[in-house]
Amino acid sequence: MHAAQLSYQKASVLLQSVSKAIAPPLTTALELWKQHSDSCLSTSLPALDKLLRGGLPCGAITEVTGPSGCGKTQLCLMLSVLATLPKKLGGLDSSVIYIDTESAFSAERLVEIAQSRFPECFSCKERVLQMAGRVHVFRELTCQDVLNRLERLEEDIISAGAGLLILDSVASVVRKEFDTTLSGNMMHRSNLLGHKATTIKYLAHQFNIPVVLTNQITTHVGPLGSVLSSPMDSGFVTAALGNMWSHCVNTRFIVQYVDEHQRQILIAKSPVAPFAVLNYTIQKQGICIDGNDSQETLYKGTDPGLQPIRVRTGFNLSTTVHDKTQVLNLGHCSSTS
Repeated sequence: MHAAQLSYQKASVLLQSVSKAIAPPLTTALELWKQHSDSCLSTSLPALDKLLRGGLPCGAITEVTGPSGCGKTQLCLMLSVLATLPKKLGGLDSSVIYIDTESAFSAERLVEIAQSRFPECFSCKERVLQMAGRVHVFRELTCQDVLNRLERLEEDIISAGAGLLILDSVASVVRKEFDTTLSGNMMHRSNLLGHKATTIKYLAHQFNIPVVLTNQITTHVGPLGSVLSSPMDSGFVTAALGNMWSHCVNTRFIVQYVDEHQRQILIAKSPVAPFAVLNYTIQKQGICIDGNDSQETLYKGTDPGLQPIRVRTGFNLSTTVHDKTQVLNLGHCSSTS
């Protein structure tokens, strides 16, 4: 009061005015419900969209985790194409910010998915070039580079008119740079992941855009504690980055192997969808769900940070010797659950 040379009454009025100006506005449940129903990115997979009540929610983080080769990057490329489509076709009619930390982005595969999945939209070269020009790729190969990119991404989102943010993958650079067996590294890694999560959540909420992250897998030492585990179990494969990180994402998809051809996508965590399993294959046009409804399954939902994941431990190799076919069983798809 003395510094501003105001009376107590005038200082109180000024404080109330400033508080009203900077305080976040109250939001009703009705407004949030309308916002969700009007702002989703369709996955173009009817069975998955039905479970998610429209698609990937805007203003939220969706994570896709699973072993290598299950189609995480394929899904990201497919979503990139979808975001550029006109709204009348289920897209966002927007650009895409794609942060690639594994050098896994393929422009050729992006174009192939676009032309195969939506031939009527991308029948001419001009439309293909226009779509590809709206996907802005940043290759960041260190933790600090990823963090720096995220912190200055507001300007890029505004200038590009981006409606989708993809980070493929969030775990890659973190796991390369932090050996958690060394003293102090776990704390530094947790602080870095917390900073990343806060920044990503802010971007998702501030611009009301869907954010898609990919994650890797790790081995969790110790029994699963489920009726499906046996006394011999000493560990199981689950999502990387720990339980704390699992609470930072709003929706978690787990992709896993069924056999050498078929895979599964599990909705392990979602504020709107039940725990569900869908079988899929990876085709020229991207991810293709087998059937239109969720599958009956013996899997049971558990803590999303501890959900066991099936990995591929081998494959069958057919060989022909003297006109006779021999099948060599070199392994199988399994989880320790």
